[in-house]
Parts: sequence; structure tokens; C-alpha cells
Amino acid sequence: MNTKLIMTITAILFAVIGLSLTFAPDYVMASMGISPNKSIELILQILGGTYYGFAMLNWMAKGAIIGGIYNKPIAMANFAQFLIAGMALTKASFYNKNLPVTVGVLGGFYLVCALIFWVMMSKHPDPKSAD
Repeated sequence: MNTKLIMTITAILFAVIGLSLTFAPDYVMASMGISPNKSIELILQILGGTYYGFAMLNWMAKGAIIGGIYNKPIAMANFAQFLIAGMALTKASFYNKNLPVTVGVLGGFYLVCALIFWVMMSKHPDPKSAD
């Protein structure tokens, strides 16, 4: 499994989400049909900082061997984040038909990423996987 590619893709995804939430929370709220609210805007900006922090973690760890016992905390954190967010996004898209289709698609993508990180944690890595 090419962990460098996976870590790079997830780092870019998290950076885009993090920067969007940090610097354009009003646009994100409008695109999701949420009425402008300063409290929600603050929460989205804090969430954006968290996503950007994950982006930096994944970007800096992309060259390391990940899997089995190697960098297990990084793989576990990514697995938990993708699984929890994927389930929340998928559930929201099923129960709220007013949400854009992209919410459900993103939820599915998150669940696939959770599966990838679970496999990454469960398998002993190929030493060439970080190349």
C-alpha cells in the first residue's frame, strides 16, 4: 500500500477543508443552507483549525512508514476522524434531503478512507511503502 500517496491526498483534502472553514465559514454555511449565525461561524473556524492541523500532521508524516506498529497513533487518529465524520455525513445525507448531494458523496469518500486507514493499521507495512 502506498502510504505516501494516501497521506498526501488526505493532507491536501484536510488543508482545503480547513482553509475553507477558517477563512470562508459564511460561504460554507450558505452552501449548506445554514442561516448566518456568529456562534456557528466561530465553531466552523475552530473546526477549520483542527482540519488544518490534521493536514499538517499528514503532510509531515507522508514520508514515514505507517502501518502495523509504525506510526500507529497517526493511523489511528486518521481512522477515527474519517470513520466518525463519514458516519455523521452519511447519516445527515440520509435523513436531511435538503442537504447538497456532495455531503453524501463526501461521507462515502470518508468511509472509504476510514477503511483504508484501518487496513493500513492492520497490516505490517512494506518497507518500500513510504518511498
